[in-house]
Formats: sequence, structure tokens, C-alpha cells
Amino acid sequence: MDFVLDEENEAFRNVVRDWVEKNYPKDAARDLEMQEFDYPFELWDKMSAAGFHAVGIDEQYGGAGGTVLTQVVLARELARSLAGLTWTWGISSFAGAKSVGLYGSEEQKQRFLPELAKGNLRFSIAVTEPSGGTDLLGAMKTTATRVDGGWRINGQKIWSTASHVADYLLLLARSDPKPEKKTQGKTLFLVPRTTDGVETRQIPKLGMRAVGSCEVYLEDVFVPDDLVLGEPGAAWYMMLGTLNNERIILSALCTGIIDGVLEDAVEYMNTRSAFGKKIGEFQALQHYVADMVMWQKQAELMTYHAAWLQSTGAPCGTESNMAKVITSEYANRAADLGIQILGGMGYAAETNAQRYWRDSRLFRIGPITSEMARNAIAESMGLPRSF
Repeated sequence: MDFVLDEENEAFRNVVRDWVEKNYPKDAARDLEMQEFDYPFELWDKMSAAGFHAVGIDEQYGGAGGTVLTQVVLARELARSLAGLTWTWGISSFAGAKSVGLYGSEEQKQRFLPELAKGNLRFSIAVTEPSGGTDLLGAMKTTATRVDGGWRINGQKIWSTASHVADYLLLLARSDPKPEKKTQGKTLFLVPRTTDGVETRQIPKLGMRAVGSCEVYLEDVFVPDDLVLGEPGAAWYMMLGTLNNERIILSALCTGIIDGVLEDAVEYMNTRSAFGKKIGEFQALQHYVADMVMWQKQAELMTYHAAWLQSTGAPCGTESNMAKVITSEYANRAADLGIQILGGMGYAAETNAQRYWRDSRLFRIGPITSEMARNAIAESMGLPRSF
């Protein structure tokens, strides 16, 4: 097995790194992140101009092509500086491009994918509900009822990233009030955010601030039949590809956070002096760096393996869960050590370790809690269902 990026992806990695250094080095990313309720439209537009929104979209629909591994390379290099702001690109990539590309009709692909590739459309995912959290199916109260020419949707969603500025919400609703199984009777809709009856409200939060996370309220929202994605009632099984892709991209994002923390820590240790010598000579701090380097390599290998599996069409649910758990927990631990290495300055808003810590802390909770991911991993080994 070859663990080295091929020539094309290595060249793309260098292009993205140069773009980040020119447009959003860490000081610029830090300033942008502090603007909690101001969505980074300029970042979105610069990503559009760079062609990043086209990555992973088939060339026949105006995309740049590329596999899941190409998306991983992009996410990792962006996150080295942007951290959670990488989701400015990532959400539309999996909620829009991946979902429509996998499940959309030919008419829907022709309608949405070229505009997504140009950066003319923003998508958000609206799946989680206030009463359920990770229990998406058992606690789902949002309903979709058939009416003439379409559906009426009523309910509430939460933690819908950037839905306040999205053009469309990828929304999951219960379309059968009495399904035989919880996995049945759910339908995916592409809901225009400006439709009558849709309301969003941003949630103040610890990290991931400028991207925005929202509650979504839906009251008698009409969605026409041509905005149903895939087969009505079969959404849960369809969504697995989207959710796996989300976890893989998230794993790459977390790996990029480790990259950023590590390079900041080493730079600081080589310049900061205490007790008459550079703190890089202190054995305890060297051990911290050694741990981070090992976490970095484990995160990279797990992420690339899951991406490779999905790119070949092989099952990757367990692998994407493993990558998500390992990378999110290592990223958060690395960021915490980054704060410790910087000492008091690590706690200051003018440095980056605290930003990496705040952003990575969320990823131990969402899009699936590490505890629930561990449940699924254990179940894949033949153990009984634990929830």
C-alpha cells in the first residue's frame, strides 16, 4: 500500500498551502474567527475564485473532479490555519455537492451542481433536532405531509451550520407517521431557506464562531416534489454516504488542526527562553511535541484510509467513525498541550492554540458524539447493540 500522496494531489496540496499563506495566514484567520455573528462572505468568495467549491464535483457538471482524497487534502491544508472556518467550504461540499451528486436526479444535478461548483449556491444540513441530538431517528418530530404538488413541513432543527446564509437546507423529515422501522419513512428535502415559514436563529457558542450555528423553525413550509432528493421514505440509507463523507472531511479538518498546533508549538519552543535557555531544551515539553507528532501520523493514516475506501466505493462506515473519534480527540488534546506549552500566552486571544482548542472541542460532540461512534464501532465487531 502506498502511503504517499500521488503527484497530482501533492501539487494540489502545495497550491492550497500557498493560497492559505497568501490570503488567510493564522493572524488573519484569528481575526476573522472573532467576528462571531458576521458570516465570512469574503472567505467564501475567495474560495469560489480559487475553485475550491468545484473540488469533488464531476467535470460534466462544471466541477474540477477529484476524489474524496482530494477533498481531504483541501480540508487539511485549509484547517492548518482556518481551523473551524474550514467548514465555510465543507458544509456545502458534503451537504450539497456530495448529496446531490449521489442521490439527485439528472435534472437536479444539472440544476444544482454547476452553481455549487461556481460558488453561487450555499447549502446547509438540517438534520439534528433539539430533543434528540445524536438520536436522529428515535427523536425526530419534524414531519413532512403530502399535499397537492409537494409536501408541507413542520418542525424544528438545531445545530444547522450556516443555515442563516444558506440558499438551501438539506433537511431530513419524517414522511411516514407509522413506519415499521425507525430507519424507514424518512425523506430528504432541498428546502429553499427563503421559503415562507422558514426562520433561523444563530446560537452563541464557545468555538466555530464566525461560521454560525442555528436553530431552524419550520411552520407549514411548502416544498415542491422536484425538491425531494432521492426516493421518499428511503432517506436514512441514502444519507449514509453523505454522513460518512462528512466524518472523513471532518477528520481531515482535525488533522489540519494538529498540523497548525504542532508548528506553532515548535516555533515557540525554539524562540522562548526561560531559566537561561530555550524552552525547547526542556524534556517535558519535548515529550509533548513527540506525543503530538505521533497523534498527527495516526490521524493522517486513519483519515487517508477512510477516504481511500470511500473513493473506491467500498463500505467505510466503521472506518469513518474511527477516523472521526481518533482525529477529533487527538486534535483537542494537541490544542490543549499547545496552550500548556505557550503558558499564559496560550490563554490569550492573540495566540492560536485557544482557537484550535475551542473549535476542536465541538468535534468530540458533533456531527456524532465520540461515545456513539464507539458504540457503532463495537457493534461492528459483533457485539450487541448498546443503545
